[in-house]
Amino acid sequence: VQLVESGGGLVQPGGSLRLFCAASVFTFSTYDMYWYRQAPGKERVLVAFISSGGGTRSYAAFVKGRFTIYRDNAKNTVYLQMNSLNSDDTAVYYCKAARYWGQGTQVTVSS
Repeated sequence: VQLVESGGGLVQPGGSLRLFCAASVFTFSTYDMYWYRQAPGKERVLVAFISSGGGTRSYAAFVKGRFTIYRDNAKNTVYLQMNSLNSDDTAVYYCKAARYWGQGTQVTVSS
């Protein structure tokens, strides 16, 4: 399984970004998917979860109401829509499936 994140970048406070995680696995639709993030000097933490069929989603309290996780199983892709970004959201964002991790994509929120 190979996971490739993209969509990160520099955004101003209050702005939005959409992250993408493309999976190279034939059975993508059987995997629950996760987004994590790791800020400088801090541990990696769970941001959002979506079940294999997309029917169940959950979020960390610090992103609830601002971030949305969704997936397109036909495209083997999971997304993280991030709105109302602030400086605390600055981190490297990773997607995860089972024991597999992507390489991460940097998100920087700064004016």
